[in-house]
Amino acid sequence: QVQLVESGGGLVQSGRSLRLSCTASGSDLNFDVMSWYRQGPGEQRSFVASITRGGQTTYANAVKGRFSISRDNAGNPMFLQMNSLKPEDSAVYYCRADSVLGRNYWGQGTQVTVSS
Repeated sequence: QVQLVESGGGLVQSGRSLRLSCTASGSDLNFDVMSWYRQGPGEQRSFVASITRGGQTTYANAVKGRFSISRDNAGNPMFLQMNSLKPEDSAVYYCRADSVLGRNYWGQGTQVTVSS
């Protein structure tokens, strides 16, 4: 079993930055892709960014140029550097890991609130 734990969320003013971390533990830590998703109040969970084992990154249009995803050389932990935050970035941010065995795992989420 795998556990993902997110950290680094909080309350910040518009224009400031936050760095989220996602740390995995357990077995099956051979991840092919790791991703960040977010879910705002009354909204569905949506994709934010992903990074492959080889370091290829993909971003949602809403965060492109402001957010940066990265992984430690060992692949764990994973980070999301969020710059120039906007109130519309307020959401619960979730970490997701897709293993090479075809399983996917989710963390419990960390709250990010951006005040105007």
